[in-house]
Amino acid sequence: MFWFGGKKKKDNQPITAKKSKKAKLTACYETNLTCLKTIFQDDDPIQFREFKSNNNNKIRFCVIYCDGLADSAIIDEHIIKPVMLDYIPDDTKIIDSLIMQVIQTDSAKKVSSFQEIINDVTYGDTLLLVEGSHEALLLNTKSFTTRAITEPESEKILTGPREGFTETLTTNLSLIRRKLRTQQVKMKYYSAGERTHTQLCIVYMDDIVNKNILRELYRRLDAIHIDSVLDANYISELIRDNTWSPFRAVGYTERPDVVVGKLLEGRIALFVDGSPVVLTIPYLFIENFQNSEDYYLNFYYASFSRSLRVVGFFLTVLVPAFYIAVVAFHREMLPTSLIVHIATERQNVPFPAALEALFMLIIFDILRETGLRMPTNIGQALGIVGALVLGQAAVEAKLVAAPMIIIVAITGITNLLIPQMNAPVLVARFGLLAFASSLGFFGVTLGVAILLIHILNLRSFGIEQLTPGRNLQYQEVKDMLIRAPWWQMRDRPLATAKNVVRQNSKEGK
Repeated sequence: MFWFGGKKKKDNQPITAKKSKKAKLTACYETNLTCLKTIFQDDDPIQFREFKSNNNNKIRFCVIYCDGLADSAIIDEHIIKPVMLDYIPDDTKIIDSLIMQVIQTDSAKKVSSFQEIINDVTYGDTLLLVEGSHEALLLNTKSFTTRAITEPESEKILTGPREGFTETLTTNLSLIRRKLRTQQVKMKYYSAGERTHTQLCIVYMDDIVNKNILRELYRRLDAIHIDSVLDANYISELIRDNTWSPFRAVGYTERPDVVVGKLLEGRIALFVDGSPVVLTIPYLFIENFQNSEDYYLNFYYASFSRSLRVVGFFLTVLVPAFYIAVVAFHREMLPTSLIVHIATERQNVPFPAALEALFMLIIFDILRETGLRMPTNIGQALGIVGALVLGQAAVEAKLVAAPMIIIVAITGITNLLIPQMNAPVLVARFGLLAFASSLGFFGVTLGVAILLIHILNLRSFGIEQLTPGRNLQYQEVKDMLIRAPWWQMRDRPLATAKNVVRQNSKEGK
């Protein structure tokens, strides 16, 4: 038995917050109630309601719930009222009788652990404490406000589904179930965070997933020891390969259709309660340039758009470095009339070309970040007007040359083609700029070589991100730089899927 305060008796032990994780209920109603009141001391939203049954005054009951998270109507009509009015047997099987004959909720489970009680009551469930039983009932009474299903702001498309994930785990899982009506979809709950006890859910297709990757995911999740998990990025940083790389090692999306597509390729989805972002594992480098809309439009246009994104990546990281290398080291590479024009524009600029580029790129990033953080209407106006006004004023004040404004504009516009690569593009751009400022084209070549070597060595749960199969057969590259027509997408990616056959139909004519 457990006891609070007073002297320590033979069978009684004081229970504290540290011991509550291992402590369990006893058959003494008063002791259990006192323990729970001590655990939830100074927590006013936690409500205690004691009552007795009209047909059996010998047994006392107490419902414990969190006001604001639990539905009071369900507690009143389907828990307290049936228990008070129905016949309650006075025997050792009272808990089973309550579950089978009295309680009218969709979910009821027996519990004896204080830690499990704390986790569920603070998440909206109601605890029914019964006198004379060393077990209690946890009843589903969740009723907290959730956000409506809307299209994700960061992943808007012109054609395709408009629904996006919310911060509610059960709602997100239902969006997946509605699209994948098969028993092969497996959803397993997991908990992370020593204090938050955030609920995770691992989702995969049992007949397609690579079980080695699944086991590795469980191993990495078991190695997490952190006090809180408030967003999916907490998990992403803790389970990723290449810890210090700016490139993404775990995919993320807010769109159910994207997650379903990944699951059908053998990937694993990781949901985090309280976050609209869903992680996908493993992650291939080509996914940086893929878009869900690629599969809803004509494959010719989709292939062209994807190629533009790849070109945009190289332009946004190379254009400033290339310009600095030419202007500062290799003027002979440009036509005479062009280099004369650039020199004329720069003759009154007091700063070196490299420092000029650094200042303008930083100012552009400041404007971009400010536009993102401001309210939508103000942010758009601030970004456009700020760029125009500051650019024109800087040129007229002879602080920067007009060609530099063009270079920064090209860099910023091409960066918008791949918004999911903002972090790696930022690092690569300034890194190549530093190499170009020091060594000219030799520095650019050296920087590009380092960048490519780094990308070639990227891993995601043991899978090579750039060349996962090292197989240049058509079925392995059909959905990389181009998007092949659906009748030719017969196989799934070999590196991520156990069952690679997607469709058995013959190729189209």
